[in-house]
Amino acid sequence: MSKIGLIAKREFLSRVRKKTFLMTTILLPTLIIGLYALIIYFSVKAPSDTIVAVSDNAHYFQDSLQADPPIYFKSFPRLDKKQLEERLTKKEIAAYVLIPAGTDSNATLQIVSQSSLSLQTKQRINDAVNSVVKKQKMRDFHMTTDDIQKVNVPATIKYATVESGDDSMMKSGISYGVGLVSGLLIYLVLLLYGMAVMRGVMEEKVSRVAEVIISSVKPFQLMMGKILGIGAVGLLQFLIWIVLTVGLRMILIPMLFPSVGDAMRGGMSGGADASEGIHAMMGMLSTINFPVLIACFLIYFFGGYLIYASLFAAVGSAVNEDPQEAQSFSFPVTMPIIFSFVIMMQAINEPQSGLAVFGSLFPLTSPVVMMARVAQGVPNVVPYWQLGLSILFLIVGFLLTTWFAGKIYRTGILMYGKKPTLKEIIKWARMK
Repeated sequence: MSKIGLIAKREFLSRVRKKTFLMTTILLPTLIIGLYALIIYFSVKAPSDTIVAVSDNAHYFQDSLQADPPIYFKSFPRLDKKQLEERLTKKEIAAYVLIPAGTDSNATLQIVSQSSLSLQTKQRINDAVNSVVKKQKMRDFHMTTDDIQKVNVPATIKYATVESGDDSMMKSGISYGVGLVSGLLIYLVLLLYGMAVMRGVMEEKVSRVAEVIISSVKPFQLMMGKILGIGAVGLLQFLIWIVLTVGLRMILIPMLFPSVGDAMRGGMSGGADASEGIHAMMGMLSTINFPVLIACFLIYFFGGYLIYASLFAAVGSAVNEDPQEAQSFSFPVTMPIIFSFVIMMQAINEPQSGLAVFGSLFPLTSPVVMMARVAQGVPNVVPYWQLGLSILFLIVGFLLTTWFAGKIYRTGILMYGKKPTLKEIIKWARMK
């Protein structure tokens, strides 16, 4: 086995055998699933009833005011303001509306409550009231129910492209979500495991272990072995997270929260419209070219990691044990990652804009930005020449950053007790 492979194996095994690896690898997805289960549980749990008292002295609603649970309207035609407020104080009702005699359909209605109502409750009350007011205005203008239904029918609009045909809103939404998740995953990988490489280099430098290892291998071999070893740990942890998250989601939630599972299944089979929506969504998912998407994800995953891991390794070799020094030196490396996330959000909305194209070609931002664009479609959104050029630039960027970082690493890993300046680091890179 080559020296780089031996170092990579050492880095991999030394981290995998730690208790912290097992704890973060297993507990993190368990914690995420637990929070996810709680969110679902409280989402489907029936909230308390909200009773709104209606004192309609103008026969404004004519007892036709209705809302979906947990909002309930109760009519109290003979109660005045004082009596309504007494019921409100006793918490017999959550809110009331008093409609004086002579009120017409253009009047402003005031809903009075003891404490502020939630935004969702307000929206449901608004929908119920507007539905009745709308019917009242129809009667005022002598319009029939058929007339208003014809007026309210929205225009049927379909989107299509020359290359791929159908380009519906649902397809765009699914592409948006897939691109966002893919880009976000690579963004987190670059940031988290790049910093892990920097910390690993700093630990060996401070403990003087690097001095012993460099007596047997070249500095470049040590750097590449550390990058590949930590990258393998990150990839293994990443795959375990995916398997555990999916497994816990499919098994534990129905076991621990059967009512949640029943509610979710009930919602999915609640009617023909829901079934048609699910089938339409699955059909849209089938239009995404997942083989190309997965291949691109792996290419940009490894390419982006190797670029930033080499840069973070160079930073770790240049600094000592001072955390502030490490933070100041790592800031220029983390900034392109942050900028790539900002550009990604623009690329998701406008995948063919100039900024999106530039971000997907520039090797320091392409791992994040290109994934947001590839999910939108190849070649109708991302032409093959842009994809090929982006991968070529990514490879060239990896070679250049590795060469540059290797020159800094070979000198910085043996420098102790002195805080290097930017000028000195550049001088290290120019040394032959």
